[in-house]
Amino acid sequence: MTGLRITENPVETAQPELLYSNSLSADSMSNWIREGPVAITDGCDGVVLSSTVDADLLGDHAHFTVWCPQKFPDRIRVNWEYRPVAGAGLAMVFFGAQGASGVDLFSPELATRTGYYPQYHSSDVNALHISYQRHKHASERAFRTCNLRKSAGFHLVAQGADPLPNTEDGEGYYDVELLKDGPHVTFAINGLILLDWTDDGVTTGPPVGAGYLGFRQMAPLQAAYRNLSVRRVGP
Repeated sequence: MTGLRITENPVETAQPELLYSNSLSADSMSNWIREGPVAITDGCDGVVLSSTVDADLLGDHAHFTVWCPQKFPDRIRVNWEYRPVAGAGLAMVFFGAQGASGVDLFSPELATRTGYYPQYHSSDVNALHISYQRHKHASERAFRTCNLRKSAGFHLVAQGADPLPNTEDGEGYYDVELLKDGPHVTFAINGLILLDWTDDGVTTGPPVGAGYLGFRQMAPLQAAYRNLSVRRVGP
């Protein structure tokens, strides 16, 4: 046989650079920045986030945000597993978060944040954020969507269907993937793409760039997370 060459050990394609990995536990999240009344406890083979106060008493001040302390570049792919445990609340992910005018998100120059939502969407924080389990209010449960917003300014820039069940109907963990490739954003659950949006850099101002990643919940939702990874996209 001529003209045919068989390579017994082909070179494997290199994986994108791993920037951050965390199995997620109370211990491994001990250095995460907490804003609002949050409890971080081990459970459900991962870590469970919940509010420490009664939402019926404190309303919108019963919610919280937790931030990964590492700042990430503009082009990343984020993966984690998510499991709704109890309560009809809301889950959200922030990404590309940074203070206005390039100030670091955790600079004392910025206004104090305590988990109250307007402090994140209409203050001195620039970010993108996706609410991907919107079961807090009856209207959200009646017609379920994932919302992608851009801040500051509370701009609703894209919507997609929310496939996540009520907490009592969930079966284990769901695979979540977020891609931020510069101005281009996609969001998928269990491989189903729910959002695909590109910022034109004009309609709502300059695109969001590098920044921090955070998880937010609205009480009384209790939810579990595990196996967070962040990889670089492109060279």
